[in-house]
Amino acid sequence: MRLGGRVQAAIDVLSDIEKRNRPASVALRDWGVNNRFAGSGDRSAIGNIVYDGLRRKSSTRYLMDSDKTRRLVLGTLLRSWGFTPESLNEAFDGDKFAPDPLTEQEAAAYLSRSLTDAPSHIQADVPEWLAGSMQANFAEQWVVEAQALAERPPVDLRVNTLKAGLGKVAKALHKSGAVPTAIARHGLRIAAGQGASRTPNVQADAAFQKGWFEVQDEGSQIVADLVFARPGEQVLDFCAGAGGKTLAMAASMENKGQIHAYDADRQRLKPIYERLKRAGVRNSQVHAPDDDLSDLVGKMDRVVVDAPCTGTGTWRRRPDSKWKLTKEALETRMTEQEEALSEAAPFVRPGGYLIYITCSVLPEENENQIQSFIEDNPEFELLSVGEVWQDLFGFDKRQPWSSDMKTVTLTPCSTGTDGFFFAVAGRNQVGIKT
Repeated sequence: MRLGGRVQAAIDVLSDIEKRNRPASVALRDWGVNNRFAGSGDRSAIGNIVYDGLRRKSSTRYLMDSDKTRRLVLGTLLRSWGFTPESLNEAFDGDKFAPDPLTEQEAAAYLSRSLTDAPSHIQADVPEWLAGSMQANFAEQWVVEAQALAERPPVDLRVNTLKAGLGKVAKALHKSGAVPTAIARHGLRIAAGQGASRTPNVQADAAFQKGWFEVQDEGSQIVADLVFARPGEQVLDFCAGAGGKTLAMAASMENKGQIHAYDADRQRLKPIYERLKRAGVRNSQVHAPDDDLSDLVGKMDRVVVDAPCTGTGTWRRRPDSKWKLTKEALETRMTEQEEALSEAAPFVRPGGYLIYITCSVLPEENENQIQSFIEDNPEFELLSVGEVWQDLFGFDKRQPWSSDMKTVTLTPCSTGTDGFFFAVAGRNQVGIKT
């Protein structure tokens, strides 16, 4: 396919997403099924246009002075793909599958409008109702922080130290351009591409099949490291999901001790079994939703609550979720977080630690949530993350958002990672409230 056909396909997919309120990944998959003539390069390019358009949908529509899907796609090519109005129309010339050329009116709108004149939430590319929360978290830097959440993300890998070292995996993946991550100790990064460039399929590599590495954002690697799980400890991963942090903690524990991986949703746990096997993890026990966990109460050195959240910290990777998020969904997630903390707390032994993690950048789900838990549970005390951060990563690298290093918030702008919140509460030597 030439550019024009790819552009028209992106217009069709984005129209399908908006009309049927479908996830972008599903709409793209179905387009590929219905258009089998398209090669992998075509599908990748179309996906890039769609996701680039969704990441900066609000600001691009402002610059193009229109809500039409066609203008969103053309504006995306002008803003993010290096085209000018002239070069774009030249690329469409003679392509019967291309959309109509950029009109003089459309070009004039794009060339004459400036984002500096737009409302802050449009500059930031966030739903207007979330502007207050973002500003509460990042003060005068909130627009810059939000704009970083609208960039293309890299591909990050965590080297599985149970099977391989950083150098060994880097050598195996040298053709993909993988280099060590800036902060995470066992991470490799493949930089985000531009335009139609394809992301390397590292999961097809023999090194992945051997369990040498996992695909995991650097921010997720960092917070898993901050749990500071030690060899021989008893750890409960209370919202284990597909097991990314379980795998990382198992490596930190050198396969010694025990990790109990639990999730209230059986379907979310489904991938964990094969991942544990491939990674060579031997110190993890998976618990299904209906399993009896009463024997673990009051015995865990560390209980990790990677809580259900809005996922605002992952907007780079799932930009369609940004525009679907509602106040009602945020309220639901906050209730689920309160319940998860309440249900997980009894498993912490006296002197043990309750770790609270989200992939959100909203204070309602982060600082406010853990502070509310501490107020309601005086047997727990909020501890400082700063000492562990310094021991693991030092203070000579990019730093997370924090007023006192008690809790930390990682973001694409501050740490070059997805957005994550991390806090630790220590349980004192009194009984847990029931």
